[in-house]
Amino acid sequence: MRALGTLDKMPTSYVNPVQYFLRLGDEEVDMNSLVGQNISLRFTGNIYCTVCGKKTSKSFGEGMCYNCFATSPENAECILRPELCLAHEHKGRDVDWEISHHLKPHFVYLALVNETKVGVTRDTQIPTRWIDQGANKAIILAETPYRQLAGIIEVGLKDFMTDKTNWSRMLRNEFNTGIDLLSEKERMEDILPESLQQYISPNNEILEMHYPVLEYPKKVTSIGFDKQAQINSKLTGIRAQYLIFDGGNVINIRKHTGYEVELSA
Repeated sequence: MRALGTLDKMPTSYVNPVQYFLRLGDEEVDMNSLVGQNISLRFTGNIYCTVCGKKTSKSFGEGMCYNCFATSPENAECILRPELCLAHEHKGRDVDWEISHHLKPHFVYLALVNETKVGVTRDTQIPTRWIDQGANKAIILAETPYRQLAGIIEVGLKDFMTDKTNWSRMLRNEFNTGIDLLSEKERMEDILPESLQQYISPNNEILEMHYPVLEYPKKVTSIGFDKQAQINSKLTGIRAQYLIFDGGNVINIRKHTGYEVELSA
């Protein structure tokens, strides 16, 4: 089979194991069916901005040309720092976009990746956000009516747990098996000031994620199309937004959003 198009973040479905599709333009390839097979990914040399569609010589911020990276709401400061969001004040790079995306319910969550991490996501991105981070398990900590409040809660907990993912440990499946997320949730609830405890979610369901990986590598090496135009190797697994190849080479598909690639299998 062959498919040619521009890469985008892999769509997923929460089943056991997680179902992955590789989006190449208008096509979506069932990647789970290719695990265990030799595949080829060839970069044509073309990169197209995911915001304006223009061809660009270099990708910024996961698929943008420089102008969109500098001006579009998709790359506003509050994307990485939710506590700075001003959608609730009807402010931002693009007010209509901010209202549509950020003036809506957001969740603060706890995810077990390597250790427990805290994060923020929109209501529509659960459990997609957890899958994209390669989490083993996750639980909702709080629900807020808009993004900034969720960011304030996250900032308040950063002194007690990380908000980062160690991608190499995640891809080796190294995590603390002794962590109880419900106990962690109760601990974080006690830490929050009373003014924020009203947003604690009564939902204590813990979701577990399992990934289509034949065998986790003992060592991982990041590869990408900026240094090599073609990858020919056996696909041994998929986790988060990474394809894992025989020998421990891994490529972050989301990082290559907008790259025009041909897949052969």
